[in-house]
Amino acid sequence: MDRDGTVIQERHYLADPAGVALVPGAPEALLRLRAMGFALVLVTNQSGIGRGLYTLGDYRRVAAEVDRQLAAAGVVMDGTYFCPDTPGLDPETTCRKPSPLMHRAAARDLRLSTRGSYCVGDKLSDVLPAETLGGTGILVRTGWGREEEDTVAPEHHVVDDLTAAAELIARIEEDQEGVKPTEVRRDPSQAR
Repeated sequence: MDRDGTVIQERHYLADPAGVALVPGAPEALLRLRAMGFALVLVTNQSGIGRGLYTLGDYRRVAAEVDRQLAAAGVVMDGTYFCPDTPGLDPETTCRKPSPLMHRAAARDLRLSTRGSYCVGDKLSDVLPAETLGGTGILVRTGWGREEEDTVAPEHHVVDDLTAAAELIARIEEDQEGVKPTEVRRDPSQAR
C-alpha cells in the first residue's frame, strides 16, 4: 500500500517527523489485513529526494516515525520500499509508481506472490501496478483520492479510506471460491 495519504496524513513533501500523523483507523485496518494473513508492505514515491527538497536522512527519520507510530498501535510492516525518482524519467527504468518495480522487489525479498495482491493508495499511480501484477487496485479517498477518483478505471475499486479498503478486501476474499480470508498469501513455489 501507499504511505502518504493512505496510511499517514498527506503532507506535501514531508521531511519532518513531527508532521507524521496516522490516518484515523489505519492501524486497525492494517491489523485486520494482517489477521487475514496478508503481508503488509508500504510502497512510496518520494520524489522530494530527487528534487532536492529533502535528504535521504530526512526520509529515513520520517519513515522511522511512521514505524514508531504504527508499532505503538501494534502494527509492524513486513517491508517499506521507496523511490526517490522525479516524474518524467524513462518509464522502463524508473522505480516510480505506477512502475511495478518496487512491488516486484518486495515480492522477491519477502517471497510473496503478486497474484491476488492488493494495491491500495490515494493516487491512480498507486493502483495501476495491480494491472501488471495480477492484483486488485483500490483507491482510497483520503489524501489525494477525492481529486483522483474520476480517473480510476472501472476495474479498480474506490473506497473512503483504509478501513473501507480492508472491509472490501475481506469481502472479495470471502467471495472467491475455495479461498479463506485467513490463508496466508505466500507463493508456495518460493517457500523457504
